[in-house]
Amino acid sequence: GKEALFTILDTLEKGTRPIMEAARAKFAEEKGPSALEPWNTNYLMAGDVTRKMDPYFPFEKSVEQWGRSFSALGIEYRGASMDLDLLDRKRKYSNGFCHWPQPAWVKPDGTYQPAKTHFTSLADPSAIGSGLTGLVTLMHEAGHAAHFANIVQPSPLFSQERAPTSVPYAELQSMFLDSLVGDAAWRAKYATSREGEVIPWEILREDLEASHPYKVFALRGMIAVPYFEKALYEMSDEELSAASIQALADKVEHEVQGGLSARPLLSVPHLLSDEASCYYHGYVLAEMAVHQTRQFFLDRDGYIVDNPKVGPTLTKAYWEPGNSEPFLSLVERCTSAPLTGDAWIAALQKDVVELLAEEEEIYERVRASNEGVPLSKDVDLNMHIRIVDGDNVLADTNEDGSFLNTCAKFEKYVQERYSKPIV
Repeated sequence: GKEALFTILDTLEKGTRPIMEAARAKFAEEKGPSALEPWNTNYLMAGDVTRKMDPYFPFEKSVEQWGRSFSALGIEYRGASMDLDLLDRKRKYSNGFCHWPQPAWVKPDGTYQPAKTHFTSLADPSAIGSGLTGLVTLMHEAGHAAHFANIVQPSPLFSQERAPTSVPYAELQSMFLDSLVGDAAWRAKYATSREGEVIPWEILREDLEASHPYKVFALRGMIAVPYFEKALYEMSDEELSAASIQALADKVEHEVQGGLSARPLLSVPHLLSDEASCYYHGYVLAEMAVHQTRQFFLDRDGYIVDNPKVGPTLTKAYWEPGNSEPFLSLVERCTSAPLTGDAWIAALQKDVVELLAEEEEIYERVRASNEGVPLSKDVDLNMHIRIVDGDNVLADTNEDGSFLNTCAKFEKYVQERYSKPIV
């Protein structure tokens, strides 16, 4: 209920308030007081590190990097079929999403019905930064697909994407897996240029120095939404008016984010949609669970990237039950602790110098361990994949003979279409 939810959110709010206040002070000191004006913040936070990183995230390699990464984690799709519609085009629906025309389930005769998945994104390989953005979207939606492909329950109702499947339960799976792209261990192995060069540590250091001190801004922007919705729906009918709602939004932004937001609360589309209202807190709970689950793996195994125990653990603890068990129960069962914001707060509290030292050590170790080691010629996710562009089929694992052959075919198509040299 509402009381239990805000008991959880209040601990996150109180635990990150000092971090937010310190980050705002640091940002104003570095960029000047006007940097905190909402129309200046995003512009002044943007640097040229995105341009420097771009060559090491070529979009045409994203499907292969996703497959190799998930395969190394021990993730498979139980014979599912998937259509990937990744490239932007005119009149294409403006969002990345994943849905299931056929949910996975166990039939009364004991046979397994594999899932059929369609997912889409809006990649423009010619745009700076599109490779990284497209890869994160692919890892995210492929995480959703892995989750729903591995539900083992006696009815398709346990594996469909609507209620009682909850937002935090669904988003935990995808957000956990897309978080790997930000890890130094992942980038030391998978962030490579078309010429095969690994992204240099100096670029990763610059990225961490620019982003880590201010990651708390994103958290505060997230929690502002449920706090606003709580206050809004607790207003009496007599208090409600366009002016009072706008004033309330400004008040919550000041109280939660320290000032007016670069993304005004009233621009958040979930607030205006009946099926999405009062559900944004699900993303906050999911992100809390991501950090708690990451910490669980680090404590148990010492690492996450390319850890072959990750996939089987996620499958048993989170995926196979489907919506037959509540989200909070699943998190506690997997991590052996009730859901809290402690792991997320700890990540934000970490001093940037300490973080840089830890990440550099991991980067150098992973890079050295992969030096001269040939890539596997066999990546099997136990699924049928078609890469499409609308009605056009660009590559198909059934026709191409293997996952890697399909990746090569897609890579060649993107290079030719967007005039990138084949190397």
